[in-house]
Amino acid sequence: MMKNENSTISVRQRQIVSQYLQQLDRHLADLKAGKAQKTFEIKDLADLLFVSPKHLSNTIQEVLGKSPCDIYEERLIEISKELILTTDHTISHIAQTLTYDPSNFTKFFKSYEGITPKQFRELQSKTELLTKK
Repeated sequence: MMKNENSTISVRQRQIVSQYLQQLDRHLADLKAGKAQKTFEIKDLADLLFVSPKHLSNTIQEVLGKSPCDIYEERLIEISKELILTTDHTISHIAQTLTYDPSNFTKFFKSYEGITPKQFRELQSKTELLTKK
């Protein structure tokens, strides 16, 4: 955990971060399973934790050194890669499962990975074929 130069991390701050990560993981599991109708915003997660969105954002930034959005997007990319590699679903279907418009999903994925989801899947397939020989 990170520490701000002027203060130490309080028990309450650690608790808020822990609860945030638990709620985020639960929400992402629901998204992955197709059970969520929309993606949560910081306000939704703050409401679940009974704190203001600003307080939640500031606490997460101070404790983890990353914004809630950064954490959310990193975890979403991991789930995206898992779905791309472990299912036969189309990229469009995966995007919709994660409540993305397919073209926006491709842009989002490419901004993190440097390649499109389709290229990622094809590259992994080729790598698997080469390692099986």
